[in-house]
Amino acid sequence: MIIIGVDAHKSTHTFVAVDEVGRKLGQLTVKATTDGHLSAIEWASQWPQLQFALEDCRHVTRRLEADLLRRGHSVVRVKTQLMAVHRRSAREPGKSDPIDAHAVAMAALREPNLPIARLDGPAREVKLLSDHRHDLVCERTKLISRLRWHLHELDPELHIPLRGIRRYRVMDELADRLAQFTGVVAQIAGELLDRCRQMTRQINDLEHQIRDRVRALAPSLLDIPGCGVLSAAVIIGETAGAHRFHSKDAYAKFNGTAPIPVWSAQERVRLNRGGNRTVNAALHAIAITQVARGGPGKDYVAKLQAAGKTRREAVRLLRRRISDRVFQVLRADEDELGKVANASILAAA
Repeated sequence: MIIIGVDAHKSTHTFVAVDEVGRKLGQLTVKATTDGHLSAIEWASQWPQLQFALEDCRHVTRRLEADLLRRGHSVVRVKTQLMAVHRRSAREPGKSDPIDAHAVAMAALREPNLPIARLDGPAREVKLLSDHRHDLVCERTKLISRLRWHLHELDPELHIPLRGIRRYRVMDELADRLAQFTGVVAQIAGELLDRCRQMTRQINDLEHQIRDRVRALAPSLLDIPGCGVLSAAVIIGETAGAHRFHSKDAYAKFNGTAPIPVWSAQERVRLNRGGNRTVNAALHAIAITQVARGGPGKDYVAKLQAAGKTRREAVRLLRRRISDRVFQVLRADEDELGKVANASILAAA
């Protein structure tokens, strides 16, 4: 098996081929276009059995991944940390595209269970919509902060409810109040209020789109107590297919809920501050909601606290328990969708 490591950039991609013992067989640099990808595939065809290894930075490798997968090639993703470890221990000093590509290939040789790349599906659409909504919410928060200062300058006694500028009724009342003022400050405040109204409408529309897609992709995920549409969207988008994880433990390692073994310490494990922190935050939100609203989560935390655990430790253990449940329902929903798709194909045939 020949491994071809790839160091990807916005303008060019560098390919380095190594054999099963790590000997460099050749290198090639092409433009980061479809024509460049095709020339790289033609160059790689001199080896009958090969696998491509790409550094996991999908913002620059997504198009290359798609071109390779559509032509039947196997593609694995190498984390940047794994590649950097080999580069620091390599004999050749410095940093260049061929050195980085060779480090990616060597990391792929050393690590047998790397994530396998697949063509993007509906899960990426959920992620794109969720990320876009999050960006709009952050931008709206900045606008609201600026608007509040202008309103305070116009009328220090004006009371605005907490998070009130997100509601249309409050925005209508503020628009009527601003109509009583003149000057540049009132003009700017009116423009900011109009932008807040427009962004709120966009955010709400995006949430409706996300809800429809989440219910179609993972309806069982919404049945987990404390899991709302937005948390489910984050989990679906970031997980990008639960079947790429071979077990619930691997999924827990991915999202940072699995502890790190430290056998030289007294307790032999320590808190995992790595993993996908976005999924970890969504799982934490579900755990906090379960504890606040009662039910199995609250009973579980109370049981652990009675056994001597602190509240923080109990919530961490609950978060891991929720991770296992999320993995289970994601796998089940994906299997169900696969059966429906196969039945549709057979019916069409």
